Amino acid sequence: MNNSISMLALRLFSRVAALGSFSLAATEFHLPASSVSRHIAALENALGQRLLYRHTRAVRLTDAGQRYFEQVREALAQLELAAEQIDGEAGQPTGVLRLNAPVAFGRLQLMPLLSAFQQRYPGIEVELMLTDAVIDPVQEGVDVTFRIGRLLDSSLVARSLGEQINVLCAAPQYLAEHGTPYHPSDLAAHHCLVYKGARGVKPWYLRPPGERAFKPFAVQGRLRSNSAECLVDAALRGEGIILFPTWLLAAPLRSGQLVPILADWQASEDPQPPGIHVIYPENRLRSTKVRLFLEDLFARVGSPPIWDDWRNG
Repeated sequence: MNNSISMLALRLFSRVAALGSFSLAATEFHLPASSVSRHIAALENALGQRLLYRHTRAVRLTDAGQRYFEQVREALAQLELAAEQIDGEAGQPTGVLRLNAPVAFGRLQLMPLLSAFQQRYPGIEVELMLTDAVIDPVQEGVDVTFRIGRLLDSSLVARSLGEQINVLCAAPQYLAEHGTPYHPSDLAAHHCLVYKGARGVKPWYLRPPGERAFKPFAVQGRLRSNSAECLVDAALRGEGIILFPTWLLAAPLRSGQLVPILADWQASEDPQPPGIHVIYPENRLRSTKVRLFLEDLFARVGSPPIWDDWRNG
């Protein structure tokens, strides 16, 4: 390595490249953005190559920067693994565990599990990034990513936490006032609280007992939102019927604040119900902190997952 290249410069470059931002990397390292910029400028001067295109709102890698980033990222991962193993031999496992998950899933299901995990392994720090956008875990340096939906072909390892099971439900006060639907066609006469995402409003899918195919049913209501948690809050206030996964609804279903309807029909938000997976690069399993986290995760989630066991309170 060029003697004029510091380890800090390499770490800063790696995070700026992953995050696409000097300011975000500066925040992570508790440094001024100007200091980050100076370190990377010194790195570029030492290499004699421009690594980053700097724009007003974003930063992106040059071709040379992309090649260098891939090599630096792997080298830093190896150094981190070596340091982690040395620390682990001296006592408790240590290191920074970087996780990514959808926002609501992370808040409702992952945070309680993380709390118990860190009590057991206090030497492991956790960086949890919650976003509903699909990220590239390798590009962003994430150890373990939680993904809900159909998986694309990838070099990443994927392990299933279970199928996503949906429930059609409403608050008891809503059903007392508006009646209980006994067939999906009855939903047309009810206030349905509908999720409206980037692809617009989708029909609800239901499958009768003994059939393999889901049937779409158009629903409508006075409230639509791109926030599932807002729609759940509205349902809890008795404003209508919702269709959402058990990981989102387990607590109000257990407490009886929401009651399942059309229980004989299997509900889905998609004609091909998605699964819930954890994905990670294969080399991450060499990391003690990742291996311990995955062991703890699968032991605590169980099979079927704890959020599908809402009927047992």
